[in-house]
Amino acid sequence: VQLQASGGGLVQAGGSLRLSCAASGIIFSIYNMGWYRQARGKQRELVASITSGGSTNYADRVKGRFTISRDSAKNTVYLQMNSLKPEDTAVYYCRGHNSSSYYQVYWGQGTQVTVSS
Repeated sequence: VQLQASGGGLVQAGGSLRLSCAASGIIFSIYNMGWYRQARGKQRELVASITSGGSTNYADRVKGRFTISRDSAKNTVYLQMNSLKPEDTAVYYCRGHNSSSYYQVYWGQGTQVTVSS
């Protein structure tokens, strides 16, 4: 199983980035997917999630700025991030959770997002 995250980088405040997470080795259509982030010295936190059925959920801090989506044909989940702020700086991780199994949870390797002021 592999979750390959990409798309991070350095961007100025107010800019945009799109993160991608390509999944392999899983039946993507039955997995709930999510994006988490961990800033230096802080705990990992949920940013956004999307169920296998397409329902979405967002952290209050990113509502209206970030959009999570999934493409089952490409086994990929995306996070479109607009109006980025310096406080969005973190390592972003994708996570997959089998909707039919409590124990099948996988994490990607993380991608760094840095927002300069």
